[in-house]
Amino acid sequence: MRRLLLALPLLLAACQSTPTETIANNAVRFATYNTSLYSDDEGGLIARLDAGDDKARKIAAVIQHQRPDVLLLNEFDYDDGHVAAEMFQRNYLEVGQFGQTAIRYPYRYLAPVNTGLPSGMDLDHDGKVEGGNDAFGFGQHPGQYGMLVLSRFPIDQAAVRTFQEFAWKDLPGASVPIDPATGGPWYPREVWAELRLSSKSHWDVPIQTPDGSIHFLVHHPTPPVFDGPEDRNGRRNHDEIRLWAEYVASGEKPWLCDDNGRCGSLPADALFVIAGDHNADPVDGDSTANAMAQLLEHPRVLRYSAPESEGAVAAAQAAGGGNLKHEGPAAQDTGEFGARVGNLRLDYVLPSVGLSVQASGVFWPKPGEPGAEWLGASDHHLVWLDLKL
Repeated sequence: MRRLLLALPLLLAACQSTPTETIANNAVRFATYNTSLYSDDEGGLIARLDAGDDKARKIAAVIQHQRPDVLLLNEFDYDDGHVAAEMFQRNYLEVGQFGQTAIRYPYRYLAPVNTGLPSGMDLDHDGKVEGGNDAFGFGQHPGQYGMLVLSRFPIDQAAVRTFQEFAWKDLPGASVPIDPATGGPWYPREVWAELRLSSKSHWDVPIQTPDGSIHFLVHHPTPPVFDGPEDRNGRRNHDEIRLWAEYVASGEKPWLCDDNGRCGSLPADALFVIAGDHNADPVDGDSTANAMAQLLEHPRVLRYSAPESEGAVAAAQAAGGGNLKHEGPAAQDTGEFGARVGNLRLDYVLPSVGLSVQASGVFWPKPGEPGAEWLGASDHHLVWLDLKL
């Protein structure tokens, strides 16, 4: 099996996070990062990157500093020509940023998503069929808030499975939103028949690591807010998370069919890593009570200590507000959302049983520490795990 030669990074010795050269036993570093690299205008991200974008430089600096081997980027606008992805790789990642060492990912995967894709249906009950709320996934244009997988190891492109078009109705026991005004379903029968479950997409991307194939299961469920008492977004968030729980569970599942018509779940002996901005905190926030428990307590998901950072604790103390009422450990937070909402754990890298965690962390330096000046580029922070068989 092919193995890439990894260049030894020259990292700042004083930085708080574990540099690549100290990874024990040739572990593979998996990471997820909501980059906020999007635009409300179609082609806007391409224009930003072409002009030289300071936030993109900071995002690249974080990636160069942490140097993951396999990385999911959430909220990275998709375009059919893959222009933005190529520009970000060539002009930002392959150019050292703020004293960091350039990094190259020879392999990538990206595909269309549901965000901004017109549904032709009145999904928000405002009497009109227009705008982001009536798209299959909220967005101002097709591809907004897309996903991008970068890898130092080969991707088995022929074996990739996508579930962009999977219908919500096809999930057994789906959490159907109820209209409180009528007591009946929020979505009329003809709408429910066409509605897609994934607000972006669900991708199974097999990565050919030195230890063998690991299925990188990535997604970005809708935020469980911006709706009403029918809780249509909260219920959808729950079921988007549940799709991966079903996918990795045992059983034939003939109803679980991908965009190419192949049906069934992940083989019982397959290794996997579930990653993404799940928009669900295990304890706090507005998601349904057991949304993340579907994965965190899943029998095929490894139990391990959640990644932490000292910067998250400092940020929660400084912001106060909603953080003072939170029950979850502040050290495990991965995003900061203002004093009213407080900080939350939304971003996850969840390995399967059969993998071992050598080290983990959240890139969230405390004020004054190296790299703290990069954090304003996104309201989320990179989460990483070093994994080995």
